[in-house]
Amino acid sequence: EGSYGALRPPTRAMPAAGQEGPRVNAYAVERYSLRDGPRDGISSLRFSSRSATQLACSSWDRCVRVYEIEKDLESPVRWLCERPSAQLCAAFCGEEVVCGGVDGEVCLASAAGCRTLGRHEAGVRCVEVDEAAAYTGSWDGTVRRWDPRAPGETAKVPFEAKVFAMSLSSKSLVVGTSDRRLVVFDPRDLSTPRESKESPLKYQTRAIACFPNDDGFAVSSIEGRVAIEYFAQSTKKSYSFKCHRSDNTVYPVNALAVHPLYSTFASGGTDRLVNVWDPANKKRLAQLDPPFPTSVAALAFNADGTKLAIASSYAYELGEQDHPPDQIFIHTPLPHEIRPKARDHAKPLAPPVEPAP
Repeated sequence: EGSYGALRPPTRAMPAAGQEGPRVNAYAVERYSLRDGPRDGISSLRFSSRSATQLACSSWDRCVRVYEIEKDLESPVRWLCERPSAQLCAAFCGEEVVCGGVDGEVCLASAAGCRTLGRHEAGVRCVEVDEAAAYTGSWDGTVRRWDPRAPGETAKVPFEAKVFAMSLSSKSLVVGTSDRRLVVFDPRDLSTPRESKESPLKYQTRAIACFPNDDGFAVSSIEGRVAIEYFAQSTKKSYSFKCHRSDNTVYPVNALAVHPLYSTFASGGTDRLVNVWDPANKKRLAQLDPPFPTSVAALAFNADGTKLAIASSYAYELGEQDHPPDQIFIHTPLPHEIRPKARDHAKPLAPPVEPAP
């Protein structure tokens, strides 16, 4: 069975006290934390497709925040909208943000306030937005499509299990459910799935991320694995691999984010680590060091791929206990961390990668 990352790139350790020189300056540029972070668990991060510096964050403190990164590091919150219940997901819709709460409410939030689009019968776990509509997936076992210009759903798709994860590309909407089904739709026509299959991962689905060239997607599970799944029309072969493991400890892979230009992707786990992968060459490109203060709960690349937002937020995997404060880090990827290597230079994995069933 395959396991990426036989070779680990040089680490960028924290400088010692009093150390000077280019390494200290380089680290300061590569990663910093945003001020005015959420007061409770971070549930999602999403950059605007129109701006490389606007970042939306939903959290369990009942708020949706929009940050303007890098322009005002002392007070980066551009606006905040507080709702009656914990917010589980958020995604930009132009200058506004579509968000979903644990109470099932779907809202369109902005600096001017919040307008309700409609409701699910249970918590709204995920949201995706394109130029035509917003799509929400819920623990009530449905995906619904909304026109942000008016209240009321425009389509409703029932499933036999809760919706746990969802991702949207230009031609595909991929839905992952609690019974480990992976269902692919054309977002313009939700009446009939284009594909439906069981996940190659044997345990609960945690995250899905579509590739920008629309030939497939990555899916992660709670059991320290990621699968690369290609759509039926692709000639590429699907496969899966182990990751986010240490000795005999296996960590959930909570978050995935695909680079918009290179189709490489980042994964974040309960092990406090972020890895960056080259799916075409089946290689790990980098591991971001040092580890983050606590579990990595969410990830997002900005529109031009020059920034990676990382949510360090305790996921209560060990129950109630003292833990570091929730923080959002902004990382500036270096070229070797995100650019795929030339295929003819890629070294083979040992042992070989496990093919998906």
